[in-house]
Amino acid sequence: MVDVGLFISYILIGVCILTAVGMPLMKAMGDPDSLKKMGMGVGALVVVFLVAFFTANGENSGDASETTAKLVGAGLTTFYILAIAAIGGIVYTEIKKAAE
Repeated sequence: MVDVGLFISYILIGVCILTAVGMPLMKAMGDPDSLKKMGMGVGALVVVFLVAFFTANGENSGDASETTAKLVGAGLTTFYILAIAAIGGIVYTEIKKAAE
């Protein structure tokens, strides 16, 4: 019984992922400017991850391979960069609103 529930949940997660990615793409197909903005956003995220990946230290610790260690380091660095950018954006917006 657990296997069937797990299988159904995998299917539902797949449907949710396809819907979450597919619906904005379908809507953006009618508006080329929206599609261009979406592409620029995804491209910026890829660039941030690539910079984090190439600067990550691939030192092996424990059972992880060098590639796994490098991917984990890149993921953490990407998170830190995006978190700092989000916090900076919030602070900038609040200061700008207060100055008006």
